Amino acid sequence: MAALVFSSGEFSASSSHLVILRFLDRTIETIKYNAAQIFAGFYCRELTADPNTSGSANLITAPSHCCQSRSQDLFSNNKEFNDKGDDDQVAYNVLDAILKDSLERLKSMREGISSMKEGLAGYVMDVNYAQQVDIIRDLCLGGKMGAAIRLRRKMVEKGFIPDVITHNYMVNELCKTGNLEKADSLVREMLEIGPSPNCATYNTFINGYCLMNNLDKALLIVSTMTNSGIRPNRVTLNILVHAVCKRGLIEVAKKLLVDILDDDEKERSDLVTSTILMDGCIKNGDMVQALGIWDSISRNTQVDAITYNVLIHGFCLAQEITLAYGYSCDMLKRGFLPDVFTYNTLLSGLCKAGKLQEACYIHDVMLRMGISPDRVSYKVLIQGLCIQGDQGDLSMATKYLHIMIEKSMVPEPIVWNLIINGYGRCGDLDNAFSVRDKMLSCGVLPNVFTYNALIHAQVKAGNMVDAYSLKKNMLSHGVIPDIISYNLLIGAACNEVQIRTAIYLYNEMLRMGYEPDTITYTELIRVHCKSGNVAGAEEIFAKLQSSDLTIDHVPFQILFKKYCSIGDTDRAFEIYQKWLSRERRVSD
Repeated sequence: MAALVFSSGEFSASSSHLVILRFLDRTIETIKYNAAQIFAGFYCRELTADPNTSGSANLITAPSHCCQSRSQDLFSNNKEFNDKGDDDQVAYNVLDAILKDSLERLKSMREGISSMKEGLAGYVMDVNYAQQVDIIRDLCLGGKMGAAIRLRRKMVEKGFIPDVITHNYMVNELCKTGNLEKADSLVREMLEIGPSPNCATYNTFINGYCLMNNLDKALLIVSTMTNSGIRPNRVTLNILVHAVCKRGLIEVAKKLLVDILDDDEKERSDLVTSTILMDGCIKNGDMVQALGIWDSISRNTQVDAITYNVLIHGFCLAQEITLAYGYSCDMLKRGFLPDVFTYNTLLSGLCKAGKLQEACYIHDVMLRMGISPDRVSYKVLIQGLCIQGDQGDLSMATKYLHIMIEKSMVPEPIVWNLIINGYGRCGDLDNAFSVRDKMLSCGVLPNVFTYNALIHAQVKAGNMVDAYSLKKNMLSHGVIPDIISYNLLIGAACNEVQIRTAIYLYNEMLRMGYEPDTITYTELIRVHCKSGNVAGAEEIFAKLQSSDLTIDHVPFQILFKKYCSIGDTDRAFEIYQKWLSRERRVSD
């Protein structure tokens, strides 16, 4: 029987199942054994009464003395046992009673086993449900939404619906990846078959549309949420206020505070909401209103480091470095240590203000305070030193570059390009190419901006051949020249009055699919005028005027000077009139 149960696949080979099966087998064996005793006793008595029984019947007498004794005891209890007919009847009655009792016991055991089986099945079901829910959540965290959706569908088909938290995991990941259509479909299914979306579900969905800059849809979901009996909370409000402030709609953000919050909540100042509003005012250029919000929250709420960072960032944007310093000191007095974000904000403000020495001093302060500068810190410093600094500042930028490499922070290409371009602008070709070689040794591949910086350095140094060879080199390394590359080379050809080279590069640029810009046309006008080809210059100037490009004063100035130099005052005056009319249109 145990083999039959195992073969049916209804029970697993666990220890509890084996105990039940063994008990069942032993019970059945006991019943069979008791029945054998009854029959053995009965037939033994029959055979003993018949002296003519054949010798072969002795096989029946093989049961043990114990069996014979038990059957005789049973028969002896019946006072009416007098003859063979009565003997038969009593034997059958006793056997019938034993069988009925055994069957009742079997029935009770079967019901108990069935109940235990249902309990075990329910336990296994609960375990499987929990495991599958955990798998769905892990898949969502890993970004494998296709597998998560398929597993959820299988669970629903079997009648098991994941809980609302699992659905929130799925909605969150779909919104993060911008797949709002599937997120919307999932929320609709939740409304139809359960579980009902909660406030966290709607907040995640609203945030998804805000990230996609679809504020109208986000507000529509808030309305749906309210109609479903779920009241928006502070998180909902903060999401919407942040999205509205990003658009510069500060008054709309304030109106949301009035519309969404209850009267009790309006009276309680919330630090997160106030910080978002203050940041929105700062980015909108309204420092006065931002300071008003700061005063309000500093009186009623315990501010934190994030609030200070927002305010310091506002002062740096407004070029109020002294006030930024002042609030960073106040931050220390209140027990808040400036973090890397605070210092990066100060570094950025100082570099934009051209206070490079102070920026380098802040870097040293960070180290003394035990705060390690990150990639942003060094990028800001290097950018400030390269764009606004001189040769000495470029050396300092190179020093910071080496510090980054020593700290295993391999700079991104833009950092390398800033230093290469800085050296090229100063005419220091050796250091420019030295940084390029270091870039390659660190495993960072030069991009089109790297090559443009090197081409510009060669053009500035008057090395036309080397500049042209750089274009071939970039093509051999799979880097396609852009319009800036061609403008640099065309400009170099114009400086050397190589009109054929300039025209060749212009035609090559057109074949590459680039549209000439104002710089391209201006350089071609200049080279034609230098070579005395005024007609060619007029032709290029006509193309420039017929294009949709914005024209500055340089093309007019080149032609005006050329006509003046050759004595064509009438044409020079016409160019001048066009120049004036363009200036009037621009001013209007």
